[in-house]
Amino acid sequence: MIDPRAAIEEGAVIGARVRIGPFAVIGAKVTLGDDVEVKSHAIVTGATDVGPGTVIFPFASVGEIPQDLKFAGEETRLEIGARCRIREHVTMNTGTEGGGGVTRVGDDCLLMTGCHVAHDAQVGNRVIIVNHSAVAGHCAIGDDVIIGGLSGIHQWVRIGEGAIIGAVTMVTHDVIPHALVQAPRGELDGLNLVGLKRKGVDRADITALRAAFQMLKQGEGAFQDRARRLGAETDSDYVRRIVDFVLSPSDRGFLTPS
Repeated sequence: MIDPRAAIEEGAVIGARVRIGPFAVIGAKVTLGDDVEVKSHAIVTGATDVGPGTVIFPFASVGEIPQDLKFAGEETRLEIGARCRIREHVTMNTGTEGGGGVTRVGDDCLLMTGCHVAHDAQVGNRVIIVNHSAVAGHCAIGDDVIIGGLSGIHQWVRIGEGAIIGAVTMVTHDVIPHALVQAPRGELDGLNLVGLKRKGVDRADITALRAAFQMLKQGEGAFQDRARRLGAETDSDYVRRIVDFVLSPSDRGFLTPS
């Protein structure tokens, strides 16, 4: 299952039924879980753990050092979950000491051609990052997020679960869960209703989310004040997650409804 033309450094841990194509490079501190496939010319290096069933496509560069001038060669890691698809020319970097030391990507993620996951990013499960999009350092991306093609997520930004970012969008502030963000400078334009319906969310919860969005958009006081009032009134778990997200610490502030 391992092509003799692949370069596997001594110390690498290779699981059962792993397939490694010609001219792939596997570093000494890499762990490949069971049923992983590393296709030809892909590079997996650094202290990198790759979960079972993940496929890494040609010319991806996984586990290289961070693109951060403060990085001084300290031991940091990259952790990739199970059943991910890491397509051609994707780049994923290990963490930095100042950012916690670990870059993480969850299970069942699809990273399309040419996208980038930077140092210390925390990416949830079932996330899709479309072609040539970039997630900057220290970002936190929730479960079931979709980031459209040619988009950029500013460092330290959080994107809540179930949100969708339109193509060619720059996101510079935190995005509440289940939001729809679009326009070149990232405007909060509504809810990801299509995603909610596909997920099978109950109609009552969708109605509650729509009402919550209107309150956040048109209510009195600051954005956090509106969220506090919303939290006192709601009995929807989905709305509660938005409230908790808004009231949690933010390094970038929030995209608010226009």
